[in-house]
Amino acid sequence: MSLVELIAQADERGLAASGLACLDRCVPLLGGDDEVLRPLWGSLAGDPAGAAGGDGDWAERLERARGTLAAAAPEGAAGDEATELARGMLATAPAARTAGEVRAWADACSVASLRIHRLLDPAEDAAPDGPLPEALVLARAGAGPVEGRTEGMSPLVAAELRRQVAVLELLAGHGTAGLRQALEVCTEGRRVLRAVVSRRARGRV
Repeated sequence: MSLVELIAQADERGLAASGLACLDRCVPLLGGDDEVLRPLWGSLAGDPAGAAGGDGDWAERLERARGTLAAAAPEGAAGDEATELARGMLATAPAARTAGEVRAWADACSVASLRIHRLLDPAEDAAPDGPLPEALVLARAGAGPVEGRTEGMSPLVAAELRRQVAVLELLAGHGTAGLRQALEVCTEGRRVLRAVVSRRARGRV
């Protein structure tokens, strides 16, 4: 099943996990540590209808994460497109975990995270301009290859696409029980991006 189809069919929890995973993998751009969004992951294990771990918990933890990341924002990142895309994912995260709101957020986070990985991929000759290339749009919709290099899709981007699919499949197949594995997928991707961001920062010195 394609990424677009998985997002269309996912329930509220799967959609929230998908958007959160994209944001969490991009936390290195915001200066956050590996634990800053962990409380939000914990809230996904609760009842989405407002009980402990549900909407109320999510909204409160989201505000705390925003405050923490605002304080941790790296100097000199203003105007950097990849960083601004990551900030946009955080800023647009819905306080209410309704299916409609989290579906729109998850879809936007998917596109933003793929764009971030394309901008940061050292295999790219230069920072690409414009929207996602046709090859990546087609791959996201299931009409193009994911494995290996294709025109407009570098290794870092292809790996991010696979991770996005994996998170949604885990939540669709296992529900709450899939959260731990989804978090592991996210952690792996965040480590990769943190290394890329670190190399990029050294190259600017």
